[in-house]
Amino acid sequence: MLKIYKTEEVGKLVKLKKFRFVTGAWFDLINPSGKEIEQVSSMLKVDPDIVQNSLDADERSRVELDEGIFSVIVNLPLLDEEGNFDTLPCGMVYTGKNFLTICSRDNRIISSFNKNTAKTFDTRERAKFMLQILYKITQYYLRYLAIINRKTEHIEEALKQTTSNRELFQLIEIQKSLVYFTTALRDNHLVLEKILRMTKSPASSGVLAFTEDDIDLLEDVIIENKQAIEMVDMHRTILEGMMDGFASIINNNVNQIMKFLAAITIVLSIPTMLGTFWGMNVAVPFANMTYGFATVIALSLIGTLIVIIYFKKKGMF
Repeated sequence: MLKIYKTEEVGKLVKLKKFRFVTGAWFDLINPSGKEIEQVSSMLKVDPDIVQNSLDADERSRVELDEGIFSVIVNLPLLDEEGNFDTLPCGMVYTGKNFLTICSRDNRIISSFNKNTAKTFDTRERAKFMLQILYKITQYYLRYLAIINRKTEHIEEALKQTTSNRELFQLIEIQKSLVYFTTALRDNHLVLEKILRMTKSPASSGVLAFTEDDIDLLEDVIIENKQAIEMVDMHRTILEGMMDGFASIINNNVNQIMKFLAAITIVLSIPTMLGTFWGMNVAVPFANMTYGFATVIALSLIGTLIVIIYFKKKGMF
């Protein structure tokens, strides 16, 4: 799907209904068709491979400057309806007169730049607009990390009550999400650092045309991204400690159960053993006594009670 927006002089964001070339417009591609990719690539003079790479779910973050076309691929965070976290490649192409974004799925970050927030960005200021998207991506990483933190605390409280498989599987999913976040944030950090170096390079300064304010914003994005990396590392360390701790608790619970079952088996074997002895067809004590059966039962109960008291002192119960 292709949408074309442009900021007018009054700061209003206008959606263009017809596919045509304009200056200072934002071309937004979400899961585009082959025809849309061909049209946009031809009109904006963009290599179709850049668009195709941005749609690849396994594409790593990178930055390129080729023949006056500056392209960036970064990984943004996703939160699906089931509460699972993932990352998604997003391409941004900075052409001589327009700006292009490419994503394989609709997402909250790109969608947050709309008519309601039109006063906060300007499609004609391409460099600043790109940096605002990068800043928004970093903010969403921090936002989702806060959600992960609350979710982890909730699971931890649940696991204190019972170590069920459901909570453990949720921790595994969170751990997997943090691995995705770590990889994406570190790759994004390398891209941001490279963009900063390129803005200071005479060979690329003419294409990027970053102002001092733009460079300050880029440095802010880098700082926020570093903070997100540190938070992800902290959450991963805490989560790994939790997983190891709960694994030890589960093993300890299993050992306690096995120890209890072993003690019960020994206790129940005493009356069984005495009953077996007095059940033989040979001469045994108390065989001719009126209360012989009651005596055997009493001996079984006394022996069982002695073993229970012994095991109790040893902590078997």
